[in-house]
Amino acid sequence: MSAAPELDRRVFLARTGRYLALTLATSGGSFAQSDSSRDPFTLGVASGDPEPDGVVLWTRLAPDPLQGGGMPPHNVEVEWKVATDQRMASVVVRGRETATPGLAHSVHVEVRGLKPGRWYWYQFKAGSHLSPIGRTRTAPDPRRPLGSFRFAFASCQNYEAGFYTAYRHMADEDLDLVVHLGDYIYDSPTRTTAVRKHDGPKATTLSAYRNRYALYHMDPDLKRVHATFPWVVTWDDHEVENDYANDASENNTPRQAFLEQRAGAYQAYYEHMPVRRASMPKGSSALLYRRIAFSNLVEFSVLDGRQYRSDQPCGGLVVSDCAAAALSSQTMLGPEQERWFLDGLAKSTAKWNIVANQVMMMQLDSKVGPEVGLNMDKWDGYQDARARILKFIEQRRVSNPIVITGDIHSNWVGDLKLDWTNTKAPIIATEFIGTSISSAGDGTEITDRIRAYLPDNPHVHFYNGQRGYVRCEVTPDRWQADYRVVPYVSRPGAEIATLASFVVESGQPGAQKG
Repeated sequence: MSAAPELDRRVFLARTGRYLALTLATSGGSFAQSDSSRDPFTLGVASGDPEPDGVVLWTRLAPDPLQGGGMPPHNVEVEWKVATDQRMASVVVRGRETATPGLAHSVHVEVRGLKPGRWYWYQFKAGSHLSPIGRTRTAPDPRRPLGSFRFAFASCQNYEAGFYTAYRHMADEDLDLVVHLGDYIYDSPTRTTAVRKHDGPKATTLSAYRNRYALYHMDPDLKRVHATFPWVVTWDDHEVENDYANDASENNTPRQAFLEQRAGAYQAYYEHMPVRRASMPKGSSALLYRRIAFSNLVEFSVLDGRQYRSDQPCGGLVVSDCAAAALSSQTMLGPEQERWFLDGLAKSTAKWNIVANQVMMMQLDSKVGPEVGLNMDKWDGYQDARARILKFIEQRRVSNPIVITGDIHSNWVGDLKLDWTNTKAPIIATEFIGTSISSAGDGTEITDRIRAYLPDNPHVHFYNGQRGYVRCEVTPDRWQADYRVVPYVSRPGAEIATLASFVVESGQPGAQKG
């Protein structure tokens, strides 16, 4: 399936409330011109995509966050400043940005002129209201070697499934970056059995997605970790709809209607994430894949595994015999993104090449015995595309490839190989899969079903089904991944512990228990 075209321009402009017309017809105003008695910074602040000389700063004005934001239908001028101290006394750069109704009064500031590898603090002002103070960090100087780099990755934070206790602990970590691998929101309707409730029915429209993001951003633990570290984000499926593939809806929504839904979902994502203007959607398309480097130590290839993929073969379920999964036409990334990805790996001079990926890349046989059962929504449904990438990595001798993955609501560590049936086949890369923040509820260490089929997957070295995140420390010589888990999310207050640690030595693919 080829990449979906943009929505018809007239449909897009109508859906966004005639954004261009509003922008031209309204002049910038202050927040004082509206109801300025209410705090507009209810959703907090965030930063992302750091570079050596700058970073993206984000906020959204929303005094009535769950009712469309509550802002007047005109542009509002927002001041911002960046300082070298937490009290905001030593300001090094400041400016103004216009928050427009067409983008839900969100603000994306692409700050330049900062020094590499330094912590900074930032703040916004609208009318007489000051935002919370956020902290961020620029990427290091690419001309100087970097001795260590620390980051955490997370995914899957279903609001209804539990509390974000893991984020409360993450905010206390010593990190340079947070990476989010998708399922930032869940589009699903509220459930009577939910730990805490969604704001309404299933999200399918721009206004509904906006309210859903606002609900999630209001969580105090998520808000705090956003304000503490810069983030790098990508999406998976629930930002639009479960298991969607390109322009194919899981619910068989007609194609044009689904593209309109996708356009609203993509716009709401942009409005609520600290990403650059290059990722602003154009109709139902948005450029989210990108590379982010930290000196010559680490380079992230951030992938988009939903927008361009072929539809899942054989119904998208766990199946035992699906010839279509091995077809060369089955693509996870689409031809253009795959070329970009491989070209970047070929040119990379980084010691560690990290692939920020949505769904499990390693093969996983989830049937016991000789019959092989593979999940068609994962890379197992795109086998030729996976083999092309792994062969390229092997042939080009890409330095220390590491895949980090979310989606599956459980922790895994495994080897990536070209021959899954041969236990002595060369290991090409290592995959670390992180569990959910809250999705699927409290979780358990392991179920009898998974314990039964793990022996049929000798390339898998670790499994755990609790909630949490993965903390990583990278040096020129080694990679260490610590699996941080909480025992429950159905109520607040859980403590966190490091359940297991795994190490990859530079030049030796394959994880060893730390």
